[in-house]
Amino acid sequence: MNAPATIGTTEKVADAIRSGIRTGQFVPGQHLVEAELTLRLGISRSSLREALRHLSGDGIVAIHRYRGAHINRLTRREVRDLLEVLEQLVRLAARLGAASGHANRSLMDAALDAARRHDEDGDHRSYIAVRQAFYDCLFEVAGNRELPRVTPLRRADLFRAQIRPYQTRAQQDSHTEGYRAIAQTVNDGDVEAAEAAVAALFAQTNAMVDELPDVAFDVE
Repeated sequence: MNAPATIGTTEKVADAIRSGIRTGQFVPGQHLVEAELTLRLGISRSSLREALRHLSGDGIVAIHRYRGAHINRLTRREVRDLLEVLEQLVRLAARLGAASGHANRSLMDAALDAARRHDEDGDHRSYIAVRQAFYDCLFEVAGNRELPRVTPLRRADLFRAQIRPYQTRAQQDSHTEGYRAIAQTVNDGDVEAAEAAVAALFAQTNAMVDELPDVAFDVE
């Protein structure tokens, strides 16, 4: 009888922390104060600790015996490894999406609309919306239900939050243009161009990672 409550509590904490990372309420390296979280989420301290242990398995939270829990902070090597895996999965999604037929391609219009809103608004929240809309639509169009489960988007959220203070508006705009290019080529049903657009986006991201200062990453 306790399992459903534990699962529900874990998801409640996970959703709160993931949302906080996206909005900037939580930042990589930030200590998680148990008293604040239990009060905000209305859960017991033991339930919170159990939920944080589950999150540590996802690599979102790090737990130290004497220092407690904090939002994880990635090393440059971890970011490169993450991008290597993410690129292959996004390539697969783009390839499947482009080959899926015209019936579903209109779903990518939402991603294109989000990109246009970022062009108009230009704030961080619209940039986050672009990213979320892009992946949600791409995976739905791809039609493979396992892709959202195996793609490390939570760790990718962590990476994006970590580089946020060092990323320029021009870099955000360029990244948004990369999403737009993938969405458009998927809409066009051009498998080769869709994969090329993914490769271009990740080449750009890897170049940015190479250029960022050491302070942007955890110590190896």
